[in-house]
Amino acid sequence: MSEDENIPIEETKDFLTTFARGLSVIKSFDRHNRSMTLTEVAHKNDMSRASARRFLLTLKALGYVSLKDKKFSLTAKVLELGRSFLETFNLRETIIPLMEEIAEKFDETCSAAILDGVEIVYIARMRMGSTPLSLQVGERLPAYATSAGRVLLSGLPQDQLNNLLEKSEMKQLTPNTICDPEKLREEINKVRRQKYSIVNQELTMGLCAMAVPVYSRDGKIAFCLNISMHSSRVSDDEIINKYIPELQKASGQISKDLP
Repeated sequence: MSEDENIPIEETKDFLTTFARGLSVIKSFDRHNRSMTLTEVAHKNDMSRASARRFLLTLKALGYVSLKDKKFSLTAKVLELGRSFLETFNLRETIIPLMEEIAEKFDETCSAAILDGVEIVYIARMRMGSTPLSLQVGERLPAYATSAGRVLLSGLPQDQLNNLLEKSEMKQLTPNTICDPEKLREEINKVRRQKYSIVNQELTMGLCAMAVPVYSRDGKIAFCLNISMHSSRVSDDEIINKYIPELQKASGQISKDLP
């Protein structure tokens, strides 16, 4: 490996800082900040009002943001940025029908998620029943405190897992949340062995969730399938003997169609 290959890309001439900052402006909009003024965008992205104005007006000209009453908001065109990525998973033809089948069978919410840094991102979600947490496609949760996150983390090499855990800000979200890095590593190793994860009231009280990995042809975890429900509606025996097998069956079917 050459000396140049050891230099972080952010420190080389190949890294386009302007492009990166433009993406950060898009990512600064979320469910807590659906609409923002120029000043708010500048503050959230640690940039001057003049820079924020150029980014926002460029995004507006391209159709990615709208402006109303001096507030900027994302438009539906932003979804196009993720469409090509989602299409690689063959969601419409394979994954969605199986998720709908699971959701209808158990009358519970079934989701698919990927790992993005220290967070999971939902790429598909079939809502049924009711849960203590209402989420949409594209929303994020901390990987360390979710069944989906622990399944996805279990697919990482140990050094990469250690790096991510060091970067994670592990908060005590409920009395049950595992925040100790060593205990979390033990839990993730357990998930790696058994090939499923169950998390009960660690993300929020009243929420129980379980997840299994979906493998690509090279044997790596591509994403995961997850069922979430109110903890009062399910027992440990039901999770292991009824829900997990159905998720694993669907996972096996999906894996056959993945590249």
